[in-house]
Amino acid sequence: MTIATDAAVAGAVRREPFRQRGRTALLVIFIILGAVGIVGGVVLAIVGAGDVAGAGMSFLFALIPLPLLWVSFWWLDRYEPEPRRYKFAAFVWGGVVAVAIALALQIWIQSAYDVSDETMASVVAPLTEEPAKCLFLLLTFIRARRVIDGFLDGLILAGLVGIGFAFVENIGYYAASYLGSEDIKIDGPAGVTTTFIVRGVFSPFAHPLFTSAFGIAIGLAVTRKSKFAKVGLVLLGLALSIGLHAMWNASLSFGGGAGFLLVYLALAVVLLIVAAIAIVARSKQIRVLERSLSYVAQRGWIHPAEIPYLSRFTYRKAARRFAQEHHGKEARKVVKRYQQLATEMAFLHDAMMSGRSKPNGVERTYALLDQMYALRPDLRFPPALQNTVRHF
Repeated sequence: MTIATDAAVAGAVRREPFRQRGRTALLVIFIILGAVGIVGGVVLAIVGAGDVAGAGMSFLFALIPLPLLWVSFWWLDRYEPEPRRYKFAAFVWGGVVAVAIALALQIWIQSAYDVSDETMASVVAPLTEEPAKCLFLLLTFIRARRVIDGFLDGLILAGLVGIGFAFVENIGYYAASYLGSEDIKIDGPAGVTTTFIVRGVFSPFAHPLFTSAFGIAIGLAVTRKSKFAKVGLVLLGLALSIGLHAMWNASLSFGGGAGFLLVYLALAVVLLIVAAIAIVARSKQIRVLERSLSYVAQRGWIHPAEIPYLSRFTYRKAARRFAQEHHGKEARKVVKRYQQLATEMAFLHDAMMSGRSKPNGVERTYALLDQMYALRPDLRFPPALQNTVRHF
């Protein structure tokens, strides 16, 4: 088979088994929402800042933390990456849908009731913003259970929703700081810079951290068989998200400098604990992947010599580089696609062997193996690593 045919085979097997209904329509909707969000953000910045210069600064400062935040969650998601469309949708939901829901509720509450600014910030904001953000994870769990199948998946999607929400919210805060007010004595570039230091430098993970409590709860609920346990975890996660957000906002409204510092340090400790657990969970994924691939090799579904090139990132990169240098770009694409399929199949196989319920688990496992087999005649791996080949 020629390399030209390789490309056709690789393209043919990109079709996912058990494709969800309405996926294309949902993708189009979120693309439109993303475009609406961009336009809305521009309008928000210009109206809030009063001129184009202020709007430009607001956008610039809101963009600065994004690479760090994206890289953090991308790194956690490398071994068992979630579908890109869901990660894109999570960010758009946070930045457009959640903001719209929360803002509409807050405007209605403020117009219908005599609520002070402190109460709006400390009570109303957490009660409206966190459910609006968490709704994405709940809908994802209901619609596509296989997208969130553990602690790390829920944490990653929750973090992306929080990033999107914080991005748009920061634009509004920076624009208001540029324009200034009676309560804010500093305005213009100095006002924006001061607000950026507080929000963009010292607390860029605030919104992702709040929503992560619900994401973790959803991820844990997936592994429970009892409906009572599932509902209990979801409600507990939502309460924790609201509570963390309320504690943060209340420290700014009522706590004064000492109260804010105390809460800031407490949430910093929570963030470090969550990060440590996430890193441990990510490291565990390596062991799970290697263990599952070993079982798969015992069944004769793959050759044992393939395991290093399908598990460790160093060897995975080396395999793609070898294929490109010796057989061309199309060969590299085949190796990369084979690795992606093997990873998904291995995690799915491990879940089934561990007794976890997965929708169409057996059928999806064999469908993934079929796609791997279709690529195998054109697979160009490096020579076997002698110290890693084991006999099964």
